[in-house]
Amino acid sequence: MSSDFEAYEQDFGTLTAEVTNKIGRIPKLSGEEKTQLVLNVDKQLEEVRELLEQMDLEAREIPIQSRAMYNSRLKSYKQEVEKLEKDFKRSRIAYSDEVRNELLGDEASSSENQRAHLLDNTEKLERSSRRLEAGYQIAVETEQVGQEILSNLNSDREKIQRARERDHPESGPGLHPGSHHPSHHHPGHLFECAGPLISPPHTHTHTHTHTFVPPLTQIQTHTCVINSDKSVVQQ
Repeated sequence: MSSDFEAYEQDFGTLTAEVTNKIGRIPKLSGEEKTQLVLNVDKQLEEVRELLEQMDLEAREIPIQSRAMYNSRLKSYKQEVEKLEKDFKRSRIAYSDEVRNELLGDEASSSENQRAHLLDNTEKLERSSRRLEAGYQIAVETEQVGQEILSNLNSDREKIQRARERDHPESGPGLHPGSHHPSHHHPGHLFECAGPLISPPHTHTHTHTHTFVPPLTQIQTHTCVINSDKSVVQQ
């Protein structure tokens, strides 16, 4: 986008140089020759204003971090065009001393002063209007920049939140962040044992060859602990 802006800048510089030269020639002319030159300058000034509009559009597309520099250059070009328009208006009613004396004689000076004063008042009104328009444009651009900044901040916040969720996923049901799985510190497990206590075989004991099983009516419930070495301890 900046390359397009700079291309418009070159065209702007060439065209404004031609306009400046022609505006300086207008007061020295009279009759049809002066009329034709005035029309030509007026057409070129319209082209200059179109170039300004194109540069303004290009500046809006430039990234925010570089936009300020281009806006500053654009502002100086607008001021240059305002000066050209002012000089052009004066040149249309101005005459060189030789031409003025030839056309109007002694009354030329008084008439020129009155018209110049009228143009000054008109230009003051135009400048005030342009300042109001510029102020409104600045307010609109400021609001747009603020909206872009807020949008970027919201996007960054969402990225940070997603990163946190990836680093700290939610715990499963029944667990809370920071909790630990319970550790078993008991040497054995507690069971409800039905029937008489029967010791399991040990690696260092003899196997019993006779096992007495009491009647069903004599079966009792005992609480026992089975140790890690498979021994049974009555509770």
